[in-house]
Amino acid sequence: MSTHAGLAARIHRALADVNVVVNRLVILSDRARRDSDFAVVDALALNLQSLYTGMEQIFEAIAREVDEDLPAGPNWHRDLLDQMGAEIPGRRPAVIDDESRACLHEARAFRHVVRNVYSHNLNAETVSTLAARMIVCHPHVKQALESFAGLLSQSR
Repeated sequence: MSTHAGLAARIHRALADVNVVVNRLVILSDRARRDSDFAVVDALALNLQSLYTGMEQIFEAIAREVDEDLPAGPNWHRDLLDQMGAEIPGRRPAVIDDESRACLHEARAFRHVVRNVYSHNLNAETVSTLAARMIVCHPHVKQALESFAGLLSQSR
């Protein structure tokens, strides 16, 4: 990996924004346990969408700047996530592990649903379950991205 200190800094900045989203998920999940009001479910869904979008933006930057290969085609979102779970010999190690990749695939699929259905059709239990899963998954993904950013900062 050639020097990518700027990318490492952008990863850290993006992770700070994603942390804000995760903190909101924690608060909203607690509210959802007490009250399944549609506004809480809608807010959870919006923040889940934001969480995955933030992660995907990081992955896109890695694919462009390190891999020099951003997937294309109708399944590019899925392919990008799979690319982040794979080592690219001579370029970089896997960015995320299989467990994180599987967790993020759930968030990616949900984001597609949120973007393509009316919010009143969202299932409150499904949204709450995914929010809980992302709250648990996030620290692992965050650690992996922080480690990767550290490698970027060190390499010359």
